[in-house]
Amino acid sequence: MRRISLLCAAVSLAVTAFAAASPAEASYHLIRWQDSGFCQIWDESIPTTPWPAGYHRASASVPTFIDALVMKDAALKNGQCTW
Repeated sequence: MRRISLLCAAVSLAVTAFAAASPAEASYHLIRWQDSGFCQIWDESIPTTPWPAGYHRASASVPTFIDALVMKDAALKNGQCTW
């Protein structure tokens, strides 16, 4: 029983190390809904498109969600997006 516990611990450690070594490749951009002017952060790793189709891409891609929040805040302050 002790050998199985050690084996499970070793496998768990290896999986954790592999997951930490491969960074996520997520990127984000803003989409703006045409009927309301509301802007939303869209995660590009989602394999579908937003629904319904009344939107357009309002920004370039940024690597982190925090960067996308900064872009959204700037768009709200400039009047490009509504709240």
